[in-house]
Amino acid sequence: MRPFEDSTSLEFFSKKTDCSLFLFGSHNKKRPNNLIFGRLFDFHVLDMIELGIEKYVSLNEIKASKCPEGTKPMLVFAGEDFDTDNEHKQLKSLLTDFFRGPKVSAVRLAGLEHVLHFTALEGKIYMRSYRSLLKKSGCRTPRIELEDIGPSFDFVMRRTHLASDDLYKTAHKQPKALKPKKKKNISHDAFGTKFGRLHMQKQDLSKLQTRKMKGLRKRKGDVVAEEEQEVTPKVAKVQS
Repeated sequence: MRPFEDSTSLEFFSKKTDCSLFLFGSHNKKRPNNLIFGRLFDFHVLDMIELGIEKYVSLNEIKASKCPEGTKPMLVFAGEDFDTDNEHKQLKSLLTDFFRGPKVSAVRLAGLEHVLHFTALEGKIYMRSYRSLLKKSGCRTPRIELEDIGPSFDFVMRRTHLASDDLYKTAHKQPKALKPKKKKNISHDAFGTKFGRLHMQKQDLSKLQTRKMKGLRKRKGDVVAEEEQEVTPKVAKVQS
């Protein structure tokens, strides 16, 4: 199978297995120790980047405790090429799709223990895998140390197959069914506080029912005295 010459086999298997990412490994005299990272859109090849392995250190060669299987990694990209060069930008996007894992709403601090570090320097890409260790620092925020757990790769970029800008825009379009529906009269500030606006009719405050308190109630004796005062006629005093 030669993905750069003929991608029909890849597209067939992607449609059969409903897969949008692929990693193809090969080895020959012209291109030894070869890896091809690729993505598909609508069961057609979107982009492919070929990386050659110049140096490799396996997990067994590094004697250190490993991260549990399924741990969501933190991805770090270092180097100006990831921000300036178009091919490195696409490689960054491709590696992010490969290693980001499932989407989660929240992550506990102790679960942030796996770090994948990619460095672009002098035409090579260095991939390193670390385990973050939380150490005591004498304050509330722990001190973080990185321990190399492997594997590690030294890559060199070879062939690339990049899609056009129009095709990338089409692939990045989000279906209307997945777009979050906007809720009316609800807003959020910079700190994430939720605000709601209520629309009500004009109220007549004279008919507003207030809370009755025991201290403001009239006693029975006061009510009887008031009634007697209303019944007894007033007599004018005349001096003789």
